This record gives sequence, C-alpha cells and structure tokens, in this order.
Amino acid sequence: MSAQASPLDLAQALLRCPSVTPEEGGALALLDRVLTEAGFSVARPVFSEPGTPDVENLYARIGSGGPCLLFAGHTDVVPPGDAAAWRSGPFDGAVADGILYGRGAVDMKGGIACMLAAALRFLQARGPNFSGSIAFLVTGDEEGPAVNGTVKLLDWAKAQGERFDHCLLGEPTNPSTLGEMIKIGRRGSLTGKLTVHGRQGHVAYPHRAENPIPGMLRLASALADDPLDGGTAHFDASNLEFTTIDVGNKATNVIPADARAVFNIRFNEGWDAETLGAEIRRRLDAAAGNAVRYTLDLAPSNSPAFLTRPDAFVDLVSDAIAAETGLRPTLSTTGGTSDARFIKDACPVIEFGLVGETMHQVDECVPVADLERLTAIYVRMLDAYFPTGA
Repeated sequence: MSAQASPLDLAQALLRCPSVTPEEGGALALLDRVLTEAGFSVARPVFSEPGTPDVENLYARIGSGGPCLLFAGHTDVVPPGDAAAWRSGPFDGAVADGILYGRGAVDMKGGIACMLAAALRFLQARGPNFSGSIAFLVTGDEEGPAVNGTVKLLDWAKAQGERFDHCLLGEPTNPSTLGEMIKIGRRGSLTGKLTVHGRQGHVAYPHRAENPIPGMLRLASALADDPLDGGTAHFDASNLEFTTIDVGNKATNVIPADARAVFNIRFNEGWDAETLGAEIRRRLDAAAGNAVRYTLDLAPSNSPAFLTRPDAFVDLVSDAIAAETGLRPTLSTTGGTSDARFIKDACPVIEFGLVGETMHQVDECVPVADLERLTAIYVRMLDAYFPTGA
C-alpha cells in the first residue's frame, strides 16, 4: 500500500483484518508495512501477564527532534455478534450508499486510518525532515483486559528513551456529528461489592433468623441517596449506580443468610480511589451502626479521573475542527474510560475521532465523507503543530 493511500483504502484494509481482541488479525502487520514504507521506524513488542493472553502492540516514529506529537489508538475490536444480522460481513469492509460498514469502522479502525492518512499526506507535503517528530502508539488490548497494551507499551517506550509532548487519541468522541466534541478528560471508575450478613431461617420463625435484606436496603440508601459531590468546572457530579442486588434465594419460605450488591461509581477529579473508598466506608459505618453486619470489597482501580487543562494544544485542535466543520467543539469529560487514563502520565492527552453512534453495534458504520473530513482535520492539526520555518 503506497503513501498515496486514502483513509477509505486504509480503513477498508484494516476492517478486513479480523482482529477481535486479543487477536492481531493482520491489522498491526498492515500498519507496520504502511508506516515502514513511509519512513517510520517500527517496533512490534509483545507483552504478557499471567492469566491473560499475550498481546501484540506497535510503536512507530519518524523524526528525532522535538516537539513529538503522538497518535494513539487500538486495532482490536469487540466480537461482531451474529454475522448473519449484518447487512454485509462484519469484516468485509463494504461500502454502500457512501457508508463504510464493518466491525471497528468507528471504534476505532476508521480513526486510525484517518490518523495514518493524515500523517502520510503531511509527510508527502513536507518531507521527512520537518522540525519535530510524529509517533504512533497502537495496541491490540484496549477492548480486552487492557493490561498488555497501552500501559505496558508506554513503559516500554519510556525505557527506549522516547518522550512525547502531546497526544491525540482517536477514539470516537462525537455523539452525532463530526466536530461536536473533544474529550479533555475522563471520569474515574470504582466498583464495589457489598455483602450484608444475616442468619438463615424459616419465615414463620423470624426471631430465630436475621434477615439481611432490611440492612442491605439501609446501606444501599446511605450510598445512593445523597450526592457524592456537585460536580466541578469540567466534570459532572460523581455518580453511584447499583448494578445488582441479590440474595440467591429460590425458596419463598426461607429467610436468606446474606444479601449481596454490586455498585459502580464514575467519579470526577475531586476524588481518587483511596478518598472515595474512605467516603464509602464512612457512609456504610454510619448507616450500619451496631445493627448491620457487612463486608465491603473494592476492586483495584486503574481508572482514575483526570483532566487535561484547556491550553494552546486544545485550542489548536479546536481551531482545526472549526476550520473543517464550522463547529466549535464542546470540551467534555463524559463517557466511559479509555486508554487516555494511561497516556496522561506520559504527556497531555486529548481525544478526538469519529461519530460513535454505532460503535459495538451490528452494522457499525461511518460515512466515507467523515473519513475524509477527519483526515483533513488531522492534517490541519499537524500543519499547525509543526509550523513551517519553526
């Protein structure tokens, strides 16, 4: 594939690689070939962790000086589900009526195709001796456990002496229209398992038992009724949601021994896992008193809240978006977690990619016109980031 390849050509080629996490599926090999042909130095480290599959990753760079702009993303995709339910095969990369269909079209092989096409166009116009460096950091472990991917790839790059000034992560950030939204941060995530202990017994003899359900209701109310905070300038209020409450009891005449619940909190930068855990325990202890026996297990969290403060880089990307779309993007911290939570420790990171309406769905798709427009935005961004004569 030549350096003249369009984002559509690249996206179709990537979609035809069945890289369902953690399989590489040929996607990283394709990027390796294209980047090498364009003059990038490319490495393909494989990382391992007990109990998880080995995962291939890719790191590429052109240029040796600063500043260094990092493009980041992932080529692994979620399973397609029932392939027969798709209008064309989920790995066919078919185009119909100006729409490209396939698993990963927006999350996020389409975004990677645009980043790559933009870099190729920039290099074709400027040549390889521009003042600065462009790097690509692409993992095959974002949709999976996310332990053998970006987090280890960043450590590997740091050990090689690589340093980055800014990062653009090409996740699908726009709710419905290209240009609507840049993600400048992400909420943190913390999951807890709450067990209220009772004593099993016959419903006709409640004095011989201890029903855990009233205690669970009391503790659940203590966690959910009062807001954790009122939000911040860039974040909504932290939010706690119970995802399951269960006693595992199939009998109608038995008081259960235990009641179990699971909750998840999406929290803003006013908290971290330690301070939030302390607040949860404070509320539970106050509600339980001496009347409710409970245990709480908080899952280890690698998803802290973070914020990239609006600065010249955010303005640069916003200006590129506005020039191509006529829209001034909202700066948002909404949504779930992403690999930006790892990249933030290496350099300032923001996210901007395609429209995410169909991600993870049957018939995931992207308008071909959006691929071209996103590529044009990225080219403008590169031109502004590496000004001529700098």
